[in-house]
Formats: sequence, C-alpha cells, structure tokens
Amino acid sequence: MSRHVRKAAVLAGLALLAGAGTAAADDTRVALVPGGPHPYFSAWEQAGKDAARDFKLAAADYKVPQKWELSTQNQLLESLVTQGYNAFLVFPGDPVGSVSTVAELADSGAPVIATAGCLKDPSEAQFCLGTDVGNSAYLGTKELLKAMAGKKRILHVTGFLVDPNTQLRIDAVEKAAKEDGAQVVQVIADIDAPEPAEEKINAYLAAHAADVDGIISTAWVPSVVAANALRRIGDKRIQMVAIDHDEVVLKAIKDGFLHGTMLQNPYGQAYIGSHVVDRLRNGCTIKADAPWKTNALTNHFVDSGTVFVAADKVDTYVSAMQDITKSLLASFDATYLNCNS
Repeated sequence: MSRHVRKAAVLAGLALLAGAGTAAADDTRVALVPGGPHPYFSAWEQAGKDAARDFKLAAADYKVPQKWELSTQNQLLESLVTQGYNAFLVFPGDPVGSVSTVAELADSGAPVIATAGCLKDPSEAQFCLGTDVGNSAYLGTKELLKAMAGKKRILHVTGFLVDPNTQLRIDAVEKAAKEDGAQVVQVIADIDAPEPAEEKINAYLAAHAADVDGIISTAWVPSVVAANALRRIGDKRIQMVAIDHDEVVLKAIKDGFLHGTMLQNPYGQAYIGSHVVDRLRNGCTIKADAPWKTNALTNHFVDSGTVFVAADKVDTYVSAMQDITKSLLASFDATYLNCNS
C-alpha cells in the first residue's frame, strides 16, 4: 500500500472521530506497538496500565502485530488510528521503512516516540527513548572479559538483523574485544526466536565449545538458549554475560553458569513514554536545546537506562530498574519539555 493510500485511510479514521467532540485534557489514548511478538516487550502491557492510572489517560494499551513483518505493523498502526488512538509508542519494524508510516501518524496530529529502537533521521518521531544498546553491549563485553581472566575467544549471539539495534550491538562488542586484544570468533545473528536460536547455538557449541572462552548475548532469546546450553554442558569454564531478565538467565547466574546480565528498562520506556506523549498532546513542546544523546541512527536519543547484574544483585534487580525509572521521570519534563503547567 502506498503512503498516499495509507494516509487517506488515516485521515478517514480521523474524520470519523471528529464528531466525538473537542479534545479534552484526559482523552489521550496511547498505543504501545512493538515490531512483533517478543518477551522483551511484555513489560509494556503493565506499564501502560500503570501509566493510564497514574497520569489519568483515557487508555494506554499494548497492541502487538501478529508477526515480525513491517507491513503487518503498518496495517495495525493504521487500524489503531481509526479506533481512536491518538498517541503512539512504536518500536520501528525497520529503522528506514517505518519512517513513512510514522510521518502519517504525525500528520494526523498524533505524537510518536520511537521506543526501544530508533528510526533513522530524519523522521517525524519526537525522539527515540530506549536502551543505549551500543553502550550496554560494550559494558557487557567488558564485564565478560574481566570474568574470562585473560582468555580471548568470544562467541557473540544476537538478534534479528532487521532490528535497528542489532548492528549497533555487533559493532560495540567488536570494539570492546579489540580494545582488550580479544577476538570475536563468531557472530551468530538473526536468532531472537526459539527455533533458530536452539538450532544454531546448540550446533555451534557441539562443534566448537572447546574453541570458545566466553559468550556475550545481546538479545533475549539467545540469552535463554545459551544459558540452558551451558547448564547442559555442565562445564563452567566458558564465561557468559547475557542481556535482560528472563528467569532462566537469572537462575543460571545464581547457579554459577552465567557471570551476569545487562538489564534494560522496558517498563520505564513504556511508562515514561506514555506520560510524555500525553504532555505533548496537551500543550507541551520539545525544548529546542534539549540535551539529546546521539547514536548511529538519530541525534535525538534519550537513554532509558541499563545496569550490569551479577550474582550478588540478582535478587534486587527490580529495585535497581525502578530507581532508574523514577530518576528519569523526575527530571524529564524540566530537561526535555516546555510546558505551561
């Protein structure tokens, strides 16, 4: 479907809504839309509910495309506009391919924040709110290298190549390894789903476990699969740093099969993002001199936080991420927004 046809559908939906009355301060209906089904985004559902309650929104609903396909996400976004959603947190199905759809949402008057993954500039997204994935992967690799105690051979398992974060992570791991004279002996990508992760990680370790001193995982499903694989092997010689907070990963850290994990903040992304799009609908604007960070995709980036968790912090990881969310929210409006109230 062309952009002009899609835009016509969006505007037709707005026309249907026009008779519902003039916008009120509490009529914000936020749609939280990932690129497809994935456990990382599950925290968005509760975060949306909490945001709707705490910020008195009409709705902040988690809406998941049926599969990881750009056209499927685009169709869902267009449908959500016709259903009355007027603010969007969107994980881009593609950093370039999603730009035109986000432009259509913005043309309709709906503020959009690229959430958990960035669009490539220029785009009509207000900004990108997500993990500084390059920094997270870099710091995780440095923690892995410490645990490897001078050994140098690293296996990197990571996510979908259509994910705008994946190449940033690959580059960051490579950089950290080179700085310490280590070698990334293999990158296994496009495996952030159970079947390809099981197949490729287990096959590689069956053939090459003796050739690897450490594993860095920068995606959720590979973290779980690799943690289970190391537990089956039963040899704790191979060190590993994972990402995210799956229970399999946390238990493997407690049992000594993993050195630690790099936490992200999906709850905070959805909670803070819902607050911000509501403020933007109700009179606030982005500060011209906001202190944005930059990455390879955008010059308008806000880091939602990351932290390394080893065995001594596994039981308190939730409070660590809550503290990051509270701190970011407390200063967000003053740092990034111009508001009359």
